[in-house]
Amino acid sequence: MPTFTANQLTAVSTNLLRAAGASNEEAELVTRHLVKSNLVGVDSHGVLQLTSYIKGIRNGIIKPGAKFEIVRESPSTVLINGNWGFGQVICYKGMSLAIDKAKKSGSVVACIFNCNHIGRLGDYSQMALENGMIGFICVNGDPVVAPYGGTKPLLNTNPISYGIPSGRENPIVVDIATSVVAEGKIRAALYSGHKLPPGWILDSRGRQSTNPADLYEPPLPPEQTKLAGALLPMGGHKGYGLGLVVAILSGILSGTGSDPEITSGLTNGVYISVLRIDEFVPLQDFKDSVDKLIRTIKSSPTAEGFSEVLIPGEIKMRTEENRSKSGIVIPDMTWKSLVDTCRQYGLDAEALVST
Repeated sequence: MPTFTANQLTAVSTNLLRAAGASNEEAELVTRHLVKSNLVGVDSHGVLQLTSYIKGIRNGIIKPGAKFEIVRESPSTVLINGNWGFGQVICYKGMSLAIDKAKKSGSVVACIFNCNHIGRLGDYSQMALENGMIGFICVNGDPVVAPYGGTKPLLNTNPISYGIPSGRENPIVVDIATSVVAEGKIRAALYSGHKLPPGWILDSRGRQSTNPADLYEPPLPPEQTKLAGALLPMGGHKGYGLGLVVAILSGILSGTGSDPEITSGLTNGVYISVLRIDEFVPLQDFKDSVDKLIRTIKSSPTAEGFSEVLIPGEIKMRTEENRSKSGIVIPDMTWKSLVDTCRQYGLDAEALVST
């Protein structure tokens, strides 16, 4: 499997998106999110997604240059129509607007509809914590997860992310799917030729499987990603309950629609909440208390098989530091798909990474 630097993957992604019709701003912002996902180890939301985005542009699902439209707002709320633009672009602007409004009103809820796949959620919740606020974001999408006790996919992976600022310690960034894993991780395993742990997916007969191919109908990804089976919720009924709440907040409240009503594999309904900490306690006091809590937790005696207690977000930070030095490994199938897609637009991917 080939290894690339972040700059090399950035060159491939930005040039491909521009060739497909994206503006410079759109190509650079989407690429930043994709490559960052690879750097922090969330390969399911990295450049693996590029071929899906390019297909979305060709099929008219993703509309480059789409208008960011405020439909309705108050000092503490805003409803946004993304008009089917790039999800990362629409959501970045939506979170930026929510942060600006929260600076004035103290807390804000924003919802976005007509929005495509926004990528890794942690990027957005971290925007809030970098402004001394608590950020929360969740999204829904097309059904890929079976409800607890069922076999038919009726819910999306419906991820959630919290960003909480700290002082001297690393900030807390929780970024999790309410399914056992994101669907992209099944694709990543398929491309890498790896088996899955038990309890991740069901096959077309509703039986648990460790073969990533059993999740899909032929032809297999990247040709298509139509599901034959289903993902499972994390923690059984607990993940199912959280996923159902996300389906309502992100889908029904935003006007996107509940998961079974979504037919595009790229659609995300978005729910954002931003809270200004100093409306409750002085910001520095809050950060000091979070630091104290983190240090207390990390000093906990470790269980058998563990060398340390980690805080949410630490693994991604360490992975980013490591991959920034050693490079990002891309599965052969993913790279071949990118090379083929570039060729369709008269681009030479191998030349782009060699310059």
